[in-house]
Amino acid sequence: MRIAAAQAHPAWLDATATTKKVIGLLGEAAEQDVELLAFPETFLSGYPFWVERTDGARFDDARQKSAYAHYLDAAVEMGGPELAEISEAVGDLEVFTYLGITERGTGPARGTVFCALLAIDPERGVVSHHRKLVPTFEERLVWGSGDGHGLRVHDVGDARAGGLNCWENWMPQARHALYAAGEDVHVSVWPGSPRLTRDITRFIAVEGRVYSLAASGLLSLDDVPADFPLRDALEEQQGHVYHRGGSAIAGPGGNWVVEPVEDREGLVVADIDLALVRAERQNFDVSGHYSRPDVFEVRIDRRRRDAAVFLDG
Repeated sequence: MRIAAAQAHPAWLDATATTKKVIGLLGEAAEQDVELLAFPETFLSGYPFWVERTDGARFDDARQKSAYAHYLDAAVEMGGPELAEISEAVGDLEVFTYLGITERGTGPARGTVFCALLAIDPERGVVSHHRKLVPTFEERLVWGSGDGHGLRVHDVGDARAGGLNCWENWMPQARHALYAAGEDVHVSVWPGSPRLTRDITRFIAVEGRVYSLAASGLLSLDDVPADFPLRDALEEQQGHVYHRGGSAIAGPGGNWVVEPVEDREGLVVADIDLALVRAERQNFDVSGHYSRPDVFEVRIDRRRRDAAVFLDG
């Protein structure tokens, strides 16, 4: 089986242009016979990096409000044209895809952005829609909290694949939910730091006895459009490279298949042997013979949580 991470610069806050880039990378993956492709966290339409760099916690600040409104307008909606076009491309090219998006609510939460990870099947379209359980630190100023609805694995060829966003991968319960569903390939998606992917990618591989695929992004000031409300503040700062990649692939024994790739745009590709997953579970199966359900009871609520449920007669 061949898997890959798309390490690339987005057209930041431009959903139409980034959609075209996604489809182009899907085409490259198909040409290389990739069966599973993962994009970075919120690749469509962009990570909210400005918050930590521009005093984003200042309450009731007019410029921060304007930046948030700009960000909200750039987010995509489930059922919108961008995701329809990408899903069609996934079907045409036959590449199972994990895509990080900034999602705007369509009914409840019209004013909220969620960090979401979509699993898109070539035949069935979007098969899971996972909203990040807990936004990390300054992300809570711009993203809403998710639920367990998307904690699911999916058949991709002979493998079962699951995925989590960024620091969710440090949450033992979230990882356990995917291991217990029979995961063979774990996808973690990140905004773009080799420092973050170097340890956890291998740790997940060893803990779950899975192949661990980390998809991490690239971003610099050159990607920020001129009309972004805080562009001038970003220009005044030192250091205009924000995300440097770090996409990587680790095997089920904790070995590097591909070490973290830094500052390079393109597909990070590897061929994997699922027989090695089964072999490594001879001595450790975290949700099988090395679990103790008589001691530890784990319940996972996968219901979608919304602000209101409308009961119409």
